[in-house]
Amino acid sequence: MSLIKILLNGIFTENPILMLMIGLCPTLACSGDAGSALGMGLAATFVLVCSNLLVSMIRRIVPSEIRIPVFIVIIATFVTITDYTMQAYFPQLATSLGVFLPLIVVNCIILARAEAFAYRNNLIRSFFDGLGMGLGFTLAIVLLGIMRETIGAGTIFGYPLNHFEPAAIMILPPGAFIGIGILISIWQIITKKKKEVSPCHNCALAKICYPEGKGEL
Repeated sequence: MSLIKILLNGIFTENPILMLMIGLCPTLACSGDAGSALGMGLAATFVLVCSNLLVSMIRRIVPSEIRIPVFIVIIATFVTITDYTMQAYFPQLATSLGVFLPLIVVNCIILARAEAFAYRNNLIRSFFDGLGMGLGFTLAIVLLGIMRETIGAGTIFGYPLNHFEPAAIMILPPGAFIGIGILISIWQIITKKKKEVSPCHNCALAKICYPEGKGEL
């Protein structure tokens, strides 16, 4: 797989939110407004890229029996750096994200990419995988944040929209579930490809004719 395909894979084909539907907790909790959503997306992207790089660098010297605890320590280190930096330079955003900023440590997207990709691939490929997954996460959460803030508060990134009557439910918890359902449905329709069906797919002898699955779709 080329580097561009690895990058686009995280944004489109295996978008962690809209396709794999993992990491939904911070997505739902931090998407009440577009600004907070962007902050969470960028923080998660930073941790994803950095943890992927470090895991890939040390993959040959870390015994497989203790790899998960090592991954968690690496991720926690970069989350702490992100948390303290945000508190120092962007205190309002850090307050808005609240406990969900340090909870990036247990975000299943980051641990999954460390285990499934970075531990098995070189530095460059791991960088592009982390960046792609981070951008895919950021895209999804920002789209949801824009939708919820625009409809629920009548603003976009804090700027008011004239002659717009907001529906407050969208900035409340139920609005998060409504919004993510709409986004996932639209994304599935856009990215869905028509699957070709083999004329043999219902045949009882298909496994005999194609023992290795060749020719059977």
